[in-house]
Parts: sequence; C-alpha cells; structure tokens
Amino acid sequence: MIARTTSLKKCLFASNIILLAWFFLDMTGVTVGSFNLVESAWKEDGIFFTIYAGILFLFIKKEKIGKYFLSGWLTMWMATQFFSHWFYTIFGASEKKLTAYNQLFGGTYRFLPASDSLLIPDFYHIILHF
Repeated sequence: MIARTTSLKKCLFASNIILLAWFFLDMTGVTVGSFNLVESAWKEDGIFFTIYAGILFLFIKKEKIGKYFLSGWLTMWMATQFFSHWFYTIFGASEKKLTAYNQLFGGTYRFLPASDSLLIPDFYHIILHF
C-alpha cells in the first residue's frame, strides 16, 4: 500500500510539474522562426500562473494541507478552461466569440486552419487540455 501511495504521489507531482512547465510557455511565449506555439500572455494569465506555482509549492512543502488547495485550484482551472475554450468547441460559439478567438490566437500554430463557423483550438490549447 505504501509503495502504491508513493507511486501515485510521484505521478501527481510529475504531472503537475509538466503542467507548470507547459503553462510557463504561456507566460513567456514560444516562437521559433515562423512557428509560433503560443504568444506571451503574462499580462492576461500571470496572476493564475503565480497562484498555481504558489499552491504547488505549498503542496510540496505541506502536503497534508496543500493537496486540498491544489485539488481545488486544479478543479477551478479545469472548469475555467472548459467554459473558456472547450464549451465553444463542443457546443458552438457566437460569431462575435469566434471572431475574437480567431483574432487572439490567429498567429499561433494549428493542426487545422481556423474556421468562420466552428471554434478550432490551436495546438497549444489542444495539448494543454489533455
């Protein structure tokens, strides 16, 4: 049982470090030549990144209390991501929302081109939401 708990902790820790690193790319932006993975969004998302990093640090230092804060934060973040992105991909977006989304993420890399009738996430958001 202890080995299983340790394996789970390592898996949770590793997945949160990967998520933090991926989210950090959103803070700095990543462009290599004409390949633009994500534009810097520190101004828009910096507070969320800082809170997440702080809660992850709390989890590392004080696991018994930190796990509740981390679970709550990740649940809230997942809901926010769903209603900011995937909701519109699954159920459709208004013309205004679609235009705004395509303008905001227009310069980023996509598997499929942006559409005038369907919200298609860019590569960065597809990976983030898995």
